[in-house]
Amino acid sequence: MTHSDTAHTLVEICLEDVGGAAVAATGGADGLEVCAGLVDGGTTPTLGFVRHCAEAAPGLEIRVLVRSRAGDFVHAAQDIDVMVADIEATRAGVPAGTRLGFVVGTLEADGAIDAAAVRRLVDACGDAPVTFHKAFDSVPDKPSGLALLRDLGVTRVLTSGGPGPALDRLPELADLVRRGGDDVRIAVGGGVRPANVAQVVAATGAREVHLRAQAPIASAGVSAGYDEGSRMVTSAAVVAEVMAALGR
Repeated sequence: MTHSDTAHTLVEICLEDVGGAAVAATGGADGLEVCAGLVDGGTTPTLGFVRHCAEAAPGLEIRVLVRSRAGDFVHAAQDIDVMVADIEATRAGVPAGTRLGFVVGTLEADGAIDAAAVRRLVDACGDAPVTFHKAFDSVPDKPSGLALLRDLGVTRVLTSGGPGPALDRLPELADLVRRGGDDVRIAVGGGVRPANVAQVVAATGAREVHLRAQAPIASAGVSAGYDEGSRMVTSAAVVAEVMAALGR
């Protein structure tokens, strides 16, 4: 892949901070993954936050993470019920014209994809496109898993190719990108940063990358108990560095 090819790589910014959507959109991002609880790997955001992001970045696809809790990806029936309800509430509650997508994932105890649960979640999403999140990293047979997700109506998979950072699994990711083709797009995420994003794209042929473009800011005041003196927010400088690295 040449440098000019990287200019066509789509960039998704993962965020949980109020104000971050506008920063990402202004910086040239193509999509957002809207989350809460990123310290726990991400959980379902509030509807108010989803609406805020949709209004602040009206031209971008707003992909809403739907994950009922932190921890493993083996979900009980009640967890699936909650996630279906969250999908339905989000679809009903976003502003008209929002380019809405959903990010879901659930596994069997052995790491295989829970097909029945995914089918329920995809059905709840209606015509909104569905991404299977980094639970895919735990799937033992990824080529078969990719084919199953295609059959279930999933059109995008977010993965680092397995446990650990994407840089450790570039050949595996290249194989998944080839296998997925246009039917199931591979978004590479997991340790993707401005310093390595061009290498990741060149080595894998990925047309989409996913990252948190974060930097710390100091607390506005003293808040006893829960404030460590700073928090992470979406950084215009980091977004700009990613875009520059991709020649955009």
